[in-house]
Amino acid sequence: MADAHGNHSLFDLDICKAIAVAVLGPGAKFTAVPYRAETDALKGLGTGQIDVLATGSLNYLNTAPGIFGFSAPVFYDYQGLMVNKALGIHSVQDLANKKTCFLVGTEIEYGLDAFMKRQAIKWLPFPFSEEGEMEAALVTRNCAAVSADVSQLAYERIAFRGVARDFEILPEVIAKDPLAITYRTDDLQWGAIINWVVNGLVQAEESGVTQTNVAAMQGSDDPAIQRLLGSHRGYGQYLGLEDAWAAHMIGAVGNYGEIFERDLGAGSVMRLERGKNNLATHGGLMVATPMR
Repeated sequence: MADAHGNHSLFDLDICKAIAVAVLGPGAKFTAVPYRAETDALKGLGTGQIDVLATGSLNYLNTAPGIFGFSAPVFYDYQGLMVNKALGIHSVQDLANKKTCFLVGTEIEYGLDAFMKRQAIKWLPFPFSEEGEMEAALVTRNCAAVSADVSQLAYERIAFRGVARDFEILPEVIAKDPLAITYRTDDLQWGAIINWVVNGLVQAEESGVTQTNVAAMQGSDDPAIQRLLGSHRGYGQYLGLEDAWAAHMIGAVGNYGEIFERDLGAGSVMRLERGKNNLATHGGLMVATPMR
């Protein structure tokens, strides 16, 4: 879907492909249904129009009713700030007494106001009700920064074309907004499969299993890799899948790091830093549940 989180449809499609191949094998086919807003996507999931939402907001209002289940986060999105370096803005402290744009009446506004108060920064609020006008204000230097989820900021920056190099996304986290694979809670096996798809992708990166070496790694003597790739027999039955379900999946889409870099990171037009989406061993939050 494309909404306040920006357009990360390539990432979403790879997540859907990973699930499909894990369940149905290398020749899997699936139907991708686009939605303009998360509320519409969740409605479609609840009514059975779709069976899984690649990236749903992992928050109180979505989880409390118990209608939907969520995997571990697959993308740690967050509210951030994109600044115009041409105005000498390089840190959040440089925004003192400068205009910062945001969409009025949204969680973005509330989060930004609270953040600036915590940082004791005397900023100049510059609210907008229309996204295009807000982007134009940033490009024309009528405001020094824009606040939104970083996936949206990265998507907006693409449209700046020749002047995109003038805009930098600061590392400060204004508010958390993690995204997770979302499913209905009326099918426990389906939920277990989706959760282990995420674990399998992350475990593959932790273990150095990639799209190109997955076949060779099936001969590894590492127990974690053997269980992941199915050379240690019997593990697939607990999910109702083939033992080689993860090997098929990794062969189709790669490990988590490969997906991120290709669709969101340095190899994509989004050019997002891994940040919290890096492995825990590299300072991020991505860690796999042991397969034992």
